[in-house]
Amino acid sequence: MSKRGEKVQAEVLAILSRQRGPLTAYDVLGELREANPKIAPTTIYRALAVLMDHGRAHRIESLNAYIACQCNGHRQASVLSICDDCGAVEESVAPSVLKELSRIADKSGFAPTRHVIELHGLCEACGNRQMPS
Repeated sequence: MSKRGEKVQAEVLAILSRQRGPLTAYDVLGELREANPKIAPTTIYRALAVLMDHGRAHRIESLNAYIACQCNGHRQASVLSICDDCGAVEESVAPSVLKELSRIADKSGFAPTRHVIELHGLCEACGNRQMPS
C-alpha cells in the first residue's frame, strides 16, 4: 500500500469517526475536497473498501452509507441499529445471532457469503422524545 493510500484511509476513517451518523462516500469526498480539490470518487471508494476489509468501517446497505467500526475492528458481521429519526447508528456484535442465521440457512441448503444485519427504528433518546408527557 502506498503512503498516499494509507494517508487517504486515515483521513476517511477520521471523518467517519467524527460523525454520530452514517456518511455516503460523496459526503466523505466533499469533506476531503476542502483540502484536496482534485481527489477522485474512486480514491474514496478504494479507501472505504480497504477500511471495510480490515474491519475498521462498515457499509450500511439500506442507506448506501458508511460508519467507522465502534467495536475495535472485529472480523464478524455486526448488528447495526439505525435511528430513523436522528440517524445515529449503534453497533453490536452478536455471535449467537450469526450462528442462528447460519443454522437457518444450512437447513435450506443456502450458503451465505456474508451477513448484513440492520435494524431500523428509534434510538432511546428519540423514542423518549416521542413519548407523551
